[in-house]
Formats: sequence, structure tokens, C-alpha cells
Amino acid sequence: MSDNAPTSDNPLRDQIQQAISDNPVILFMKGTPEQPMCGFSARTAAMLQSLGKPFAAVDVLGDPRVRQELSAVSKWPTIPQLFVAGELVGGCDIVTEMYESGELQEALGVDAEVSGAPEPAGPEPKPLSIENRL
Repeated sequence: MSDNAPTSDNPLRDQIQQAISDNPVILFMKGTPEQPMCGFSARTAAMLQSLGKPFAAVDVLGDPRVRQELSAVSKWPTIPQLFVAGELVGGCDIVTEMYESGELQEALGVDAEVSGAPEPAGPEPKPLSIENRL
């Protein structure tokens, strides 16, 4: 039996634990990296994307049980949650601090210039329009 074998009577919790074990870098977030559904998830995904290191992402909004079971696994109440090498790194604030200090790049094994955390790309601004009220 492997070290990653399910250990509970909770299949969803086992799947979450397996996903954390199977992926060197995994982000549990609201939405997807391409379409984040909250600012904290968007910011965390943008930092990871800016480093060019591949990462897996799980949208916790698809099934409310995922968020509950994830918090039981990680002992961390908020989303997003970043795991590197099977260990919880933290949420948006911790990831931002690590990004700005260079610790995140070191943890991910990437060489990247340390600068302020990137802002997530927003929707293109609409062109200015003038309403005719004559």
C-alpha cells in the first residue's frame, strides 16, 4: 500500500488529499485562473501565472462540499489556498508577501525578478460614450 493511499471514510476528502499529493503546485480558488470569481483568487493566480511555473487549479465553487473538506484537510478557513510540494503555503496575503520578498519564487524553484505583486487583468474598459439627451 502506498503512502498516498486513502486513509479516511470520506472519498471527497481523499480526492482532495490525492490532488494535493499528485500536483507539485496546486491552487484551490474561487473560479479558474482564466475566470477568477473573487479578487483574492484573481490576485493569487496572477502571481503564479507571472512566474511561468505550471500549476493545477481547483474551482471550489463547483461543489460546496469541496470547500468544507479542503478546510478540514488544510486547517485553513479561507480561499484561495496554495499548496507547494504537498504543503499548505497559505492564502492571498501570505502568497503576496512571499512573492514580494522572493520566497515564493524560491519555493517554486523559479528565477524571477522580485517586484510588486501583479494585479489581475481586468476587463477591457468600455469606450467613452456620450448620451444624447436632446
